[in-house]
Amino acid sequence: MAYKVPIGISNKHLHLSEQALAALFGEGYKLTPYKELVQPGQYAAHEQVDIIGPKGSFKNIRIIGPTRPQTQVEVSLTDARALGIEPPVRESGKLQGSPGVRLVGPKGEVELESGAIVALRHIHLSPEQAREAGLQDKDLVDVKTSGKRPLIFEDVLIRSGEGHFREFHIDTDEANAAGIANNDEAEIIRKKN
Repeated sequence: MAYKVPIGISNKHLHLSEQALAALFGEGYKLTPYKELVQPGQYAAHEQVDIIGPKGSFKNIRIIGPTRPQTQVEVSLTDARALGIEPPVRESGKLQGSPGVRLVGPKGEVELESGAIVALRHIHLSPEQAREAGLQDKDLVDVKTSGKRPLIFEDVLIRSGEGHFREFHIDTDEANAAGIANNDEAEIIRKKN
């Protein structure tokens, strides 16, 4: 099976709940879109916060909007080491048992008990794109890159449904290992399940 998908590289970022947004920026505050993302309805916001872990911190980390039911911090394994945390590699939204960090905004702070993860590499597909590729939501596939250092990424999760559009999401560690950049193409080479 050969199906090509553009690559989107995720740098460290976070998704905020309404409650966390209010605590960090003030009651009634609304995120301001800075740049639309490939996934429909999602955007990088102008707003940024600091992330503080037990060992280190990162300043001015971008928030991805709109708000979500739970606050989620997504970092690479390299970022996690710098913060001094050991987050699980997980699908977005699966936060139980993950470590927490402290978030600092212009109007306040939020101490998360959990919520920091390393995002499981995944491919977004609309229902039509999934059908075209012979795939469905929650399938696992292997994906080959063709950058300066070609790699095969195994066990890539398919996330298909309304609000998804064709894009292979990996983090900065994975992109650097393969020598690839945003909008390079990868190829789904086999379905696992």
